[in-house]
Amino acid sequence: MTPTAWTLAAREVAPAGAAVVEERPEARRLAETVQGRVAVVTGGATGLGRATCMEFAQRGTAVAFNYLDLPGRDVAAQALLTETAIRALGVPVYCARCDVRRRQDVEQFVVAVRERLGGVHFLVNNAGVTHDGALWRLTPEAWQEVLDTNVTGAFNCIQGVAQPMRAQRFGKIVNVASHQAFRPGFGISNYAASKAALIGLTKSAAVDLGPSNINVNAVAPGFMKTELLTTLPREVLERAEHESVLGRVAEPEDIARVIVFLCSDAARHITGQVIVVDGGLTLA
Repeated sequence: MTPTAWTLAAREVAPAGAAVVEERPEARRLAETVQGRVAVVTGGATGLGRATCMEFAQRGTAVAFNYLDLPGRDVAAQALLTETAIRALGVPVYCARCDVRRRQDVEQFVVAVRERLGGVHFLVNNAGVTHDGALWRLTPEAWQEVLDTNVTGAFNCIQGVAQPMRAQRFGKIVNVASHQAFRPGFGISNYAASKAALIGLTKSAAVDLGPSNINVNAVAPGFMKTELLTTLPREVLERAEHESVLGRVAEPEDIARVIVFLCSDAARHITGQVIVVDGGLTLA
């Protein structure tokens, strides 16, 4: 019997004037709607990427993440720690070095994920870089690297998973933008431009991929307590706390939980949207 049929039947047998309550299947918990799936998280070794990997893993989602060695940071060692923590939760995990700016690297990474973990259902474009500087001093190299990583890198990854997601007629993509796409500070013209472009890519990809039952959304975090935040002057952090209507800076888990929600069935009718998770910073 179709939903329409049982609704009409209920009305036929209900006493005159009695309220008709339509029964609905019991809502599944968020964890159950992502359990057994496979999530790809770019830049998953540290910070928000690591928090997102852990949120997925805690809900029974297999996790694949990439990393890239950076000057002055032993990212490979941090990636190993993240991989070990995920494995300890009893879910499959795959970790590999992959430069999202290189389409061939991305294609090889996606192929390896599908072979090792059995598919790809969620993509979180978290990998990003910053090279701050006053606009009149910004070098062409600093401009290009930020745009290549934050925008082209996300495009490469979306294109890399589009074919398998379209074939299975299911997929969730979440791009990590920034509140600074709407409210840039001084000296971040390249970063602000890249995150604004990422929002445009989010909306366009949602239009292109929607007919294949693929949701594409973005989150726009405010300041977070990550390694990057520790490099900023103390007064920047204090100003962020003061300007947030909640009076605090986000933990990475605050944003990671929204990302996982957007990949759940609870968000199945949300696409092409930007969820600002900044504690009300952009309201000030």
